[in-house]
Amino acid sequence: RAVNFDHFQILRAIGKGSFGKVCIVQKRDTEKMYAMKYMNKQQCIERDEVRNVFRELEILQEIEHVFLVNLWYSFQDEEDMFMVVDLLLGGDLRYHLQQNVQFTEDAVKLYLCEMTLALDYLQSQHIIHRDIKPDNILLDEQGHAHLTDFNIATIIKDGERATALAGTKPYMAPEIFQSFMSGGTGYAFEVDWWSLGVTIFEVLRSWRPYDIHASNSVESLLQLFSTVSVQYSSSWHKDLVSLLRKLLTVNPEHRFCSLAQMQTAPYLSDVNWDDVYEKKMEPGFVPNKGRLHCDPTFELEEMILESRPLHKKKKRLAKNRSRDNSKDSQSENEYLQECLEVVQQEFMIFNREK
Repeated sequence: RAVNFDHFQILRAIGKGSFGKVCIVQKRDTEKMYAMKYMNKQQCIERDEVRNVFRELEILQEIEHVFLVNLWYSFQDEEDMFMVVDLLLGGDLRYHLQQNVQFTEDAVKLYLCEMTLALDYLQSQHIIHRDIKPDNILLDEQGHAHLTDFNIATIIKDGERATALAGTKPYMAPEIFQSFMSGGTGYAFEVDWWSLGVTIFEVLRSWRPYDIHASNSVESLLQLFSTVSVQYSSSWHKDLVSLLRKLLTVNPEHRFCSLAQMQTAPYLSDVNWDDVYEKKMEPGFVPNKGRLHCDPTFELEEMILESRPLHKKKKRLAKNRSRDNSKDSQSENEYLQECLEVVQQEFMIFNREK
């Protein structure tokens, strides 16, 4: 029988993103813990985000990897769409940067290797993530890195190219802007490796190689890439610098963009990739066990400010059902009702155990 909301016990709220909210849940029968992401249908329709949610689900149902945040279940009820995924309690790299964690070169080298395996896998599945950044790299309790958020990912098959201006500006590769400006040839998997380079640089230095903000115009950015040269820290190992140069190469044709190429880098010549894959490498940074690595205000908001709190869902839905049966809901926004019905029909239910 299908998995649904009632099969989980809600333990606590841990975050919210553009897409919805996240809480820690425990599956009642197996007692396994997961993160549950839930998105209000009406809000998704109003913000035109349904397509993104569906595409993310479509992608997540097809993939599974040790360094990704994997999908386990998806289901819906009248109000929400739910995605139940791996629970990672070590916090994201952005959070740790904000806590002023000083990451050692060795700690970051492991993230680089783990993300290299994740990206190489995604590429084998024809997926461009398009949003690699510290915010989307989550640590587990041991300190291993996992890539999350396939909200703007896209699938490109057999030599196709992507053309949309998508991503987070400071992490976006030059050819994305180029393609937007000149219509050019579009872009492919190389963009994720550029973003990885920016991310690794930032985690090491706590600032980015290029000073780019959301407000910068596309023209000014193209100018910047062609004129500004990146300043690497004099304290970094020369092999690390030369590898970062290979990732932050403006021309995608000359950029490192595969596991095979990364394996040729002197900086990674001593890496046992099987050990990386099996998580046998000791992380240089282990998140503090005793605490949740997230902003504590999420929990308060969910309890106090939220107009439709999750822990009162059962009562609320029962009330709604009796109300809907009693009155003719034509008076409500008919367009919204139509959209809700389409979402209800099109939503993809998933169960990885099956």
